[in-house]
Amino acid sequence: MFKNQVLMPFGIHRVAALLNKFMFVLGCVFMLGLMTPLAHADEEFLAPEVAFQFSARMDDAQTIAVTYAIADGYYMYRERFAFRATGATLGEPQIPDGKIKFDETFQKDVETYRKSVTIRIPVQASAPFTLIATSQGCSDKGLCYSPMDSEARFSVADGKVDVLASSASVAQAATGLPESEMGQIERSLKSGKLLAILPLFFLLGLGLAFTPCVLPMVPILSSIIVGEGTQIKRSRGFVLALVYSLGMAIVYTLLGTAAGLIGEGLAAALQNPWVLGTFAVLMAVLALAMFDVYQLQMPAAIQTRLTQASEKQSAGKLIGVFIMGAISALIVGPCVAAPLAGALVYISQTRDVMIGGSALFAMAIGMSVPLLLVGLSAGALLPRAGMWMDAVKRFFGVLMLAVALWMVSPVLPAVAQMLGWTALLVGYGAYLLWGAKGGWFSKAVGLICVVLGMLQLVGVTTGGRDALAPLEHLQGERQEKVAFKRVKTVADLDAALAQAKGKHVMLDFYADWCVSCIEMEKLTFTDQRVRTHFAEMVLLQVDVTANDAEDKAMLRRFNLFGPPGIIFFDKAGQEIQGGRVIGFQNADKFTQSLALIKQF
Repeated sequence: MFKNQVLMPFGIHRVAALLNKFMFVLGCVFMLGLMTPLAHADEEFLAPEVAFQFSARMDDAQTIAVTYAIADGYYMYRERFAFRATGATLGEPQIPDGKIKFDETFQKDVETYRKSVTIRIPVQASAPFTLIATSQGCSDKGLCYSPMDSEARFSVADGKVDVLASSASVAQAATGLPESEMGQIERSLKSGKLLAILPLFFLLGLGLAFTPCVLPMVPILSSIIVGEGTQIKRSRGFVLALVYSLGMAIVYTLLGTAAGLIGEGLAAALQNPWVLGTFAVLMAVLALAMFDVYQLQMPAAIQTRLTQASEKQSAGKLIGVFIMGAISALIVGPCVAAPLAGALVYISQTRDVMIGGSALFAMAIGMSVPLLLVGLSAGALLPRAGMWMDAVKRFFGVLMLAVALWMVSPVLPAVAQMLGWTALLVGYGAYLLWGAKGGWFSKAVGLICVVLGMLQLVGVTTGGRDALAPLEHLQGERQEKVAFKRVKTVADLDAALAQAKGKHVMLDFYADWCVSCIEMEKLTFTDQRVRTHFAEMVLLQVDVTANDAEDKAMLRRFNLFGPPGIIFFDKAGQEIQGGRVIGFQNADKFTQSLALIKQF
């Protein structure tokens, strides 16, 4: 049961002031979006069939003339034109020369058309036939449309033509693929309806709350709450969790908005040894306080007097918690999943900071739900003073050391990782078995920790290099990793696609620091059903761990902001629209995705 008077010692008005500051900062971000000349919240883009008006006629009995009337402020790509027919044989399309421009998305020179373009196509037909024309265009204001199909039916006898106008959603219908999660997210954002967008992204954030991208924040926040001492109330725990969550949410929103405006992911820039190492050291320092090496705060009696006499101490504490939440968003939180990718793509294409930023903030709030529950339950679940409280503090100290080791794992050799887990598990287990004053439960936990630590030691000494499966290499029927062909540059990719004609191609974006990438590698790609599909495909992989200029160019070509991202190509080397896999998929769902892809 809440007691409102408990909030008074550390000041309801101070919490309100902090919230007001937060709203001011967020309001500034949104006002920036409103003042951006290229993107207003109410910006309306033309429907694709209006922006690129399709028409067709017969010039003579052997030639089709296809014309696109292009609206002002829009343009079309030459390389995106494709034509096929049912009931007729088409010759090589005669496409006029366009204007050469450097495209930031594809990082290469492309040929484009404005105002209008007419393409003539030789045809041989003796009966009525249907022409299917594929095209793609963009707006100067940043929005690039999905490829769309337009149809025209011809009667060879009299030259009359009946044109069937394409719809804005024809890209999905053309492939026959169900609308992907990314497609649904993009459609929701483009609607511009905040009353629909905010609840959707809140629920999407809630779904991400129990992923490896968010869960490490739980022990961080828990250690902060435990550090408050034995007399913490639910109200105080909730305020700490709220301030921590706001710090995370604001930085998450600002970082995502900046990434969308810049046009590339910022997560990779933070995944370097210096940044990760600094954060790991910070976690280790905080963990030492859990072992009573030093005190993070003044003695309770003095702190109480100061709190009653002055508001500065309490306010300073909340500011520190806010900063820790912000740091957690930078280091722990940047995992690319479909909701995040959708929001970043929307911001990069439309420059609409208000809609995109609001969606990101709603998603961050959804991700914060477990954190708020931890704070709300602090007074009820955490033990009071005594032996149990000391045991809980040491447990959270070990958890923080585990978070520190997990954070630096991407930049550590596999041997160092396994030896680190050995030291942590065996050390804590030995303490519980022989150093702590506990009952049978404590001894059982200690024994389990020692066993797990010894498994890591046996694994590393016998040649194992996987901390998640230290003894896998000793199994007689060890399953080999999926063999991908690595491509580094856009030119490498184009060459590989050209060599793979006649087969489907899967392009996997990977990084050592990408948790979901490792999950896919360990849990999804090892499934026998998935491997059966892989046997009939060409498997390419881009390792963007280094995040150098070539890696960024590859990401920009496909408008990705980071791994994991999987792109599929048909037998002609063209991307299968609507077939992308963004974020983690388990073996069952990924098998279904592969089965659909193989239809094209």
